[in-house]
Amino acid sequence: MSVDLGALGRETSWEGVRAAVGGLGVSGFAAADTLQHLGADVIVLDDGDSDALREKGTLLEILGVDVRLGPGSTATFPEGIDLFVTSPGWAPTTPMLADAAARGIPVWGEVELAWRLRGEGGAPWLAVTGTNGKTTTVQMLESILRAQGLNALAVGNVGTPVLEAVMNPEPFDVLAVELSSYQLHWSQSISARASAVLNLAPDHIDWHGGIDAYTADKGRIYQNTQVACVYNVEDPVTERLVEEADVIEGCRAIGFTLGIPAPGMIGLVDDAIADRAFIAGRVSSAAELGTIHDIGLDAHGDRDRVPAPHMVANALAAAALARAHGVEPRAVRDGLRAFTPDAHRIAEAGEVAGVRYVDDSKATNPHAAQASLRGFEHVVWIAGGLAKGATFDELVSGARDRLRGVVLIGADRALIAEALRRHAPDVPVVEVDSGETDPMDRVVEVAASLAQPGDTVLLAPGCASMDQFANYAARGDSFVAAVRRLRDRS
Repeated sequence: MSVDLGALGRETSWEGVRAAVGGLGVSGFAAADTLQHLGADVIVLDDGDSDALREKGTLLEILGVDVRLGPGSTATFPEGIDLFVTSPGWAPTTPMLADAAARGIPVWGEVELAWRLRGEGGAPWLAVTGTNGKTTTVQMLESILRAQGLNALAVGNVGTPVLEAVMNPEPFDVLAVELSSYQLHWSQSISARASAVLNLAPDHIDWHGGIDAYTADKGRIYQNTQVACVYNVEDPVTERLVEEADVIEGCRAIGFTLGIPAPGMIGLVDDAIADRAFIAGRVSSAAELGTIHDIGLDAHGDRDRVPAPHMVANALAAAALARAHGVEPRAVRDGLRAFTPDAHRIAEAGEVAGVRYVDDSKATNPHAAQASLRGFEHVVWIAGGLAKGATFDELVSGARDRLRGVVLIGADRALIAEALRRHAPDVPVVEVDSGETDPMDRVVEVAASLAQPGDTVLLAPGCASMDQFANYAARGDSFVAAVRRLRDRS
């Protein structure tokens, strides 16, 4: 039987549709649960066999889903499949996805499925991607939208599956949607009200097969955008992606900049956030949306510190997306004031002997670490972990004048050490053996010995964490705990 998937939606029965879901992560569970609810015959395939997967699999089996877990579960392509919904983590070269393509079976991501199920009058999407800053930006955007009085939610790569929000019985007014390059690769029909690419730097190249493919997948977010394509004036590639996008007629290109904005942009005039994009007199004037001091409290409620440049850039992008949706200037200001950054994102870990300790464990690639380092004048930098094929020469050459010293950890610390020898040979470097059972106590002690009063010890590893820690949060928690122990001993 031939199935017309384009004719199916949330109000139609999916009876007779045989769907396979690849991967039983957060998005996979949401996809399987939703498709079964709509009446499809669903098979879930995952080579994993953890207790958490088994628990989710049992829940789906109770609902009537065919769940196949454990090694070898993805070795054989199931027969009679009409649609394959893939985990965002599955690369296009995964044999089962290549098999689906060879058979002419549509492959969607959970985000694509969510868009197709949003229905008539569904909540508009304000979509965000970029190499770094996505989560912070959609959380800022959610806070701004709520300050306007809208029922808004940050969803997608930030944690809550888009599908879960779309299918929620109580509809939202608007969704702030964080999209990874993986999710965008498997999306074809999304038409966001406004969209943004925050920045671009090499990341996940092994998954995409090259920087050009990675960039192209990021650029998919602009396709069919309705009102505003938001780009980073300081990152010309993002503007090029807007120029190349096929958008809805009347959609505008809106830049955000840390400099003084030209007409059609949002930027800074001294400390003020200035809008010259969404006001009638933008050629000769600007609307003030707040100041940089309105951008989020840190963990200790300190508004006196000037936020790091990349945090300001995130706020400008969030403001541009919100203004494209019709949000008033006061709501931008109030929303930024109400926003509190997540843990492990430029989070204060404490102060010991006049030295400030900052946890940015979320900086898991060189571009993120570079942005973090720019926020501090004199830094003892803690770096290292799994480099994911990245290089560090550009980062080190740009940051060397800020570096008081460097403490290196993790499996790929030699890559950073080599870059430091080439571009910052006078900066003291200490490598902490990754074989130590609790490396952070030693790391923090060494960093403290390199720091002077007024300096910042910054955990911004530029690498993934899984060689030594469960995830970036566990790495950050270990750092904060070690700083606390150092303070107690002082």
